[in-house]
Amino acid sequence: MSRVRQPPLVTGISPNEGTSWTKVTIRGENLGTGPADLVGLSICGHNCLLTAEWMSASKIVCRVGPAKDDKGEIIVTTKSGGHGTSTVSFKLLKAEKIGILDQSAVWVDEMNYYDMRTDRYKGISPLSLRPSNPLGIDFDKGKVPLKDLEALFPGVSGEFTSENFSATWYLIENHSVTSFDQLRMAASNLKKQATKKNEGSLAYVKGGLSTFFEAQDALAAIHQRLESDGTERVEGSMTQRLENVLNRASDTADTLFQEVLGRKDKADSTRNALNVLQRFKFLFNLPLNIERNIQKGDYDVVINDYEKAKSLFSNTEVSVFKKVYAEVETRIGALRSLLLDKLLETPSTLHDQKRYIRYLSDLHASGDPAWQCISAQHKWILGLMQNCKEEFINYQRGELNTLGLGAIALDLEGDPRPSAFSRIRDTAPLSKGGILHTPRHSTWHYETPQQVQFVEKLSDVVIGQLPNFWKLWISYVNGSLFSETGEKSGQVEKSKKNARQRQNDFKKMIEEVTHRLVKLVRGALLPSTLTELELKLYGGWENKTELTGPWLTQVIHTVRVIFEALVALEIPNDLLQVIQDLLLELRHHCLLVTLHHTADDVKRVAEKEDWVVDNEGITSLVFINCLEQLSTKTDRDIDTSHMSVDLASPNLFSGIQEDFCPTLEQRLLIILSNCQYLEKHTFLNLAEHFEKHGFTGTEKITRVTVHAVKELDESLFDAYIERKSDPIVGSLEPGIYAGHFDWRDCSTPTGVRNYLKEALVNIITVHAEVFTVSKDLVPRVLTRIIEGVAEEMSRLMQCVSSFSKNGAIQARLEIDSLRDAVASYLSSESQ
Repeated sequence: MSRVRQPPLVTGISPNEGTSWTKVTIRGENLGTGPADLVGLSICGHNCLLTAEWMSASKIVCRVGPAKDDKGEIIVTTKSGGHGTSTVSFKLLKAEKIGILDQSAVWVDEMNYYDMRTDRYKGISPLSLRPSNPLGIDFDKGKVPLKDLEALFPGVSGEFTSENFSATWYLIENHSVTSFDQLRMAASNLKKQATKKNEGSLAYVKGGLSTFFEAQDALAAIHQRLESDGTERVEGSMTQRLENVLNRASDTADTLFQEVLGRKDKADSTRNALNVLQRFKFLFNLPLNIERNIQKGDYDVVINDYEKAKSLFSNTEVSVFKKVYAEVETRIGALRSLLLDKLLETPSTLHDQKRYIRYLSDLHASGDPAWQCISAQHKWILGLMQNCKEEFINYQRGELNTLGLGAIALDLEGDPRPSAFSRIRDTAPLSKGGILHTPRHSTWHYETPQQVQFVEKLSDVVIGQLPNFWKLWISYVNGSLFSETGEKSGQVEKSKKNARQRQNDFKKMIEEVTHRLVKLVRGALLPSTLTELELKLYGGWENKTELTGPWLTQVIHTVRVIFEALVALEIPNDLLQVIQDLLLELRHHCLLVTLHHTADDVKRVAEKEDWVVDNEGITSLVFINCLEQLSTKTDRDIDTSHMSVDLASPNLFSGIQEDFCPTLEQRLLIILSNCQYLEKHTFLNLAEHFEKHGFTGTEKITRVTVHAVKELDESLFDAYIERKSDPIVGSLEPGIYAGHFDWRDCSTPTGVRNYLKEALVNIITVHAEVFTVSKDLVPRVLTRIIEGVAEEMSRLMQCVSSFSKNGAIQARLEIDSLRDAVASYLSSESQ
C-alpha cells in the first residue's frame, strides 16, 4: 500500500505582484511528483495550468492570467496530494499604457485593432497612448472661442504634446470654470506623477526582474547540464556554442532593429512633413489664394487671411515659414498699390471710395489714403470746372463746330439727378420776350446763350460732385470711414486726429472750389468785376449781345440752386458768403438791365402816383422799393438771417435824405411803415385803377398781394421785436438778483430797484426810436415788448419759493410800478 502524500502547500511566490501575463515562480512543498501529477493551478481565481511548467516538487513557473480579482491566493492541485493551500497571496496590477517617453525593459509593439472596412489590422500610434487627462480632474470647459485663444496666445498651442505647449491656454480651454479646490487637487496629482517619474529608474528595474530571473534560470539549467556531463571538454563546447548563439542572436537583433528603426525614422520624418503641410497648409496656399481672390475682387477675404497669417507667422524663426510669409508680404504690397490706384481713379462713387479707404487702412498702408483721396477729388473737381469753361469758349470760337455742342457734355456718370437744363426747361420756360420761339425742328441748345448753358453745366458739375466730396470729409472727421458702427478703435482715433490737424487745409479746398465757381460765373456774366489777371484765367467770352433780363433770371435761379444744395450739406456760411455776394450782384445787374429798358414807364408811373411824405415814415419811391422787395422775396424767403443783405441795398432808401443814415432797426421800421401804407392805400388805388380800365380778377390779385405783404410785415416785425425785446427781457433776471438779493431776507423797501428803472429806460428808448420813424407803429411795437416783459416777470415771481414780509412788499411795489408806467400799452395778456 502506497504512502499517502500531503496536500500541496504554497509558501512563496516571486514576484508577489504584477500585471496580467507576468511570469512568476511558485515555491512550496508537495507541489507534485512530476508534470503529469500537476492537474490544477490558479492564481487570483484564474486558471494558469496552460502556462505552468513543473520544475520540481518545490518549484513551479507559470504566467499570471487576466484574473478578475485584484488579490488572491495561489492554489496548486495534484493527483497525489489533492487540493492544496497557500500561505501567501498575489496582487494583480492593472496594466498601464506605456507612453512614448516612458522607460520599458521590453519592446512595446504598437497596439493593433481590426478595421472592418478594410478587412485588416491597423496599428495605433504611440501618441494615442498619451494620457487624455493629465490633471486627473473632470473637464469643465467654458465658452472661450478658439479664435480668441489664438489671438491671445500667438505661436503656442494648448496640446500638451506640442513643442509650443502653453499651460495657460490648456487651463483656459479645459478648466476655465473649474473651482479652486479642483485645481488644487489637480496640482497634487501632478506632483504625484512627477514623484512617480523620479522613481522611474527603480520601477524600470522592478519591471525587468522577471527577465533577469529567466536569464538566470536559463544559465543555471545550462550549468546543471554541464555538471551532469562531467567533462571539461563538453563544458567548453557548450559554452562556446552558447556564446555563438548569443552572438548570432545579437547580430540578428541589431540588423533587424536597425532596419526597423531606420524605416520607422523615415516614416516618422515623412509623417511629420505631411503633418506640417497639413497643419500649415493655410500659409503654404496663401500666396496663390491671395492672387485668386484679388482677381475675383474678394478683397475682404484677402485682408482676413493676411491678418490671420500676420498674427501667426510674422515673428516666426522657421526659415521655410519666413520664405512663404515674405512672398505673402510681396503680394499684399502689390494689393496696396492696386487699391491706392483704384482709390485715386476719377470719377468714382462715394461708396467705392469709402470701401477702398477701409481696405487700405486694414492693410496698414503707409501715409493717409483718406486724405490722398480727398486731395485727388479736389483737384479733379477744379479740373472739371475749368475744362467746362474751356470747352464752351472753344465751341464759341468755332473750334468745336464740327463736333457740335454734344461734345461739351462732361462725363458725370452715376449722378441720378436731372441736369440743370432739364430742371430749367421743365420748371421755368421762357415766353414772350425770350428767344425760345424757334422753328419746329431747331434744338433748344442752339437758342440758349452760351453763357447760360455754361452756368447750367457748371451747376451740374458742382451739384454732382461737391456733395460727395463734402460727405467724404465728414466721414473722415467722424471716423466712419474705418468703423460703420462708430465704435472707438485705433484707426478711428487716428483719423479724427488727422482730420483736426487738416481742418484748415480742407477749408481752403472748399474756399478754392467756391471761389473758382464764382469767378467762372463772373467771367461769363460780370467780367467787369474781375482783374486783368483773373480775366485771362476765367474770362475769354465773346459777348456780342448783352443777356436780357429773363436769361439773367435763369442764371440767378441756377446759382440759387447751387447755393441751396450746398446749404443743405450744412457747409458753414462763411464758406458760402462769396456765392451770396455773387447772387446779390447778379440781382443788382439783372435789375439794372431790366430798369434800363423800362425807365420811361417807371418815371411816368412815379410822376402820377400820390406819394406820402418822408416824415410819416414812408419813402418817396415806395412803389418801386416795394416791388423790388417783393421780387427778392422768392430768393430770400424773408429769412431774417439774410435781412442785413437785403436791407443793405441803397435802392430801398433812395427817397430818404442823403445826410440820413438809418440803422438796421430803423430800416426795419421804415419797411414796416411802407408795408402798412401799401396795404391801406397803394394796393387799393391800383385795384380801383384796374377796375376802371376793365381788368378782371382784381379782387383775387389784391387778396394774394395783400397776403404776401402781410407775411412780409409779420416777418419783419418779429425780427424787430426780437432785436429789441430780447435784451430788455434778458436783463430782468440778472438785475433782480444783483448783489445776491434774496426775497426771503431783504431790508425794508425804499423804492423800486435799479433793474426796473433800467428796463423802463430801455422801453422809453424803443418808444422814441419807433415814434421818430412812424408814430402809427408805436402801440403795436410797445404792446408786444410789454407782453414779453410781463411774461418774464411772471415767470421770475413764480420761481420764488417763498417771500419774507419785506420781500413781498418789494415785489408788489415793483410790479405795481411797472404796471402803472406802461398802462397805456397793456394788453389783456400782459395784464
